[in-house]
Amino acid sequence: MKEIDAFIDNWTETDSKTKQAFTELYDHLKTLSDTTFTFNARPKVSYSLRPRHTNQQNRTLFAMVDVIDDDPNDRWLSVCFYGEMITDPDETGDLIPEGLLGEDGYCFDLYAYDPDDINYLKQRLSQAHETAKQ
Repeated sequence: MKEIDAFIDNWTETDSKTKQAFTELYDHLKTLSDTTFTFNARPKVSYSLRPRHTNQQNRTLFAMVDVIDDDPNDRWLSVCFYGEMITDPDETGDLIPEGLLGEDGYCFDLYAYDPDDINYLKQRLSQAHETAKQ
């Protein structure tokens, strides 16, 4: 987690407040029991936070919280889940066939901080976490 914390510490916030959004999602993930993290840094492409429940057998993650870094002065988030691990009652996610490590998934793109969107994503993260531990 030191690598994730260093990434956050070195991230300069912009008017879109995507750093705040990422930090709130990360802080929420840290409250979920039996969760481990991997962090895949690809500067100028993306920074990928990948939470995994310790009970998961066949997958290495239950969600992906990506910071898209194609423009470091205007980063945005893409939060993705396996299709059968969550519901999307507000239908705000995009179905991506074979888009999450070769499996169908839902991705939610966030270009600016919005507290309602963050709460919705936290609910999806908790749901995916719950599904992953079974």
